[in-house]
Amino acid sequence: MYLTEPAIAIQPANEADFERLFKSHFKSLHCYAFTILKDNAQADDTVQNVFLRLWNNGVETGFQASLTAYLYRAVYNESMNVIKHEKVKSTHRQFVLHRMKNETDNAAKKILSSDLEQKLRKALSELPEQCRTIFQMSRFDELKYQEIADRLSISVKTVENQMGKALKLLRLKLVDFLPVILFVMSYF
Repeated sequence: MYLTEPAIAIQPANEADFERLFKSHFKSLHCYAFTILKDNAQADDTVQNVFLRLWNNGVETGFQASLTAYLYRAVYNESMNVIKHEKVKSTHRQFVLHRMKNETDNAAKKILSSDLEQKLRKALSELPEQCRTIFQMSRFDELKYQEIADRLSISVKTVENQMGKALKLLRLKLVDFLPVILFVMSYF
């Protein structure tokens, strides 16, 4: 034979019944919420929210099921809502962190590539004229050595020598940026 609780009408005007209900069930409901949430503060808040909702909305006098079962079900549902909300917050936090990291990385890449571009222009401007022309035709216009030699009416060997000289001088001028060049090239 099961013992069932009598139907109780909880209304805001009936503070004594509500206080008795709160004091008699809070600890056990808190323990139940804690087993679900694994957080003492969240368990407190969850049980208090259930009682607050019960106080604000009341329970109809025709309520026939066990009030204890109702409270446990309400705590379970509230705990599930807390878990869902925590998942949403975690997902949002991960999204924001990922977005901030990408924006920071992009800004750093722009700064590094801008600095590198300035240094490269300066280094190129310091090359002897023929050396600079041959380097630009090779690297920027993507011409082959034979094509450069034909356009400038010089030998392929001269083009090779001038390219070697240009690369050597640029390496010396851009030695501080070598790690940056490798970093930027790995992203492009």
